[in-house]
Amino acid sequence: MKMSIDNGSTPALQRYSVSGETMGTRYSAVFFAAAGLDAAATDAINASLFAAVDQVDRQMSTWKPNSDLSRLNAALPQQWLAVPRALASVLQAALDISRQSGGAFDIGVGALVNSWGFGPVKQQLSAQQIGALKQQVAHAASETLEIDHASLRVRKLSDITLDLSGIAKGYGVDALARCLDRLGIASYLVGIDGEMRARSLKPGRQPWSVALEKPLPGMREVMGVMELCDAAIATSGDYRRFVDLAGERYAHTMHPLLGAPVRNRLAAVTVVASSCMLADAWATALLVLGEDAGVALAQKRGMDALFVLRDGTEFEEISIVAGQIQTQQD
Repeated sequence: MKMSIDNGSTPALQRYSVSGETMGTRYSAVFFAAAGLDAAATDAINASLFAAVDQVDRQMSTWKPNSDLSRLNAALPQQWLAVPRALASVLQAALDISRQSGGAFDIGVGALVNSWGFGPVKQQLSAQQIGALKQQVAHAASETLEIDHASLRVRKLSDITLDLSGIAKGYGVDALARCLDRLGIASYLVGIDGEMRARSLKPGRQPWSVALEKPLPGMREVMGVMELCDAAIATSGDYRRFVDLAGERYAHTMHPLLGAPVRNRLAAVTVVASSCMLADAWATALLVLGEDAGVALAQKRGMDALFVLRDGTEFEEISIVAGQIQTQQD
């Protein structure tokens, strides 16, 4: 755990920062609370935060063979399986967003993710194998998964491998937020990797600032800053997780309708939404849809989104606020 105290805050509140490991990366929380909290108090807060995200990881990870999601993936078709309420809720949200995005977001891409080497088992593919993989098409989870919310059970109608990597991290950020809400902390910024959620304003009525990365592989460079208040933000892109196979680079985001990694001009899509789960999933969906269909859907749904397109070695931005494309003068 790391903790820092900012004595330059208002007299009644101090700034605290804690962090830890989860989901193969790190979570963090910056919050303002009563001045003078000792190490034991901040350790207790951090322990609660870790428990919140660890529960999400134990339920929704594809990397843990004993997770609830892994048990569901291993279950036979038509077999009902009891699941935790949180997992059932995330599965339902994923199916809803799949339908709303015309199938661009689909958690049924687990077999594709594994085949392309982005799953728990790493592999080096030959050109012949890549050609065969490009002929695969994912089974739509919306047509295969049945959720019984009353009894908290789920079944697959056919053999399918589910992958929640496009939504679970965002839900984990929301779990961090709910944890601090329960502890009575009213001003915070929580995050897992680059997915963030803010509550209220900082002392002095200042919004929380979140840096947006320039989508450059292997580099960490700030492209801009987004200000948040009672909102969440998530980014999906092609520059952080990718593999180089047979002389070509493939990003980890799968296009469920094409059965292969996404290949379009978009380098990154950032979405601001009411929850990080929604921001996370919609960032993925818009990235899959591309610069034309993605922008059109964001406008139609009245979303807040930033599209970053590659233009040779440069980048072009399309900013949408409440469904309206912003001009440079805005």
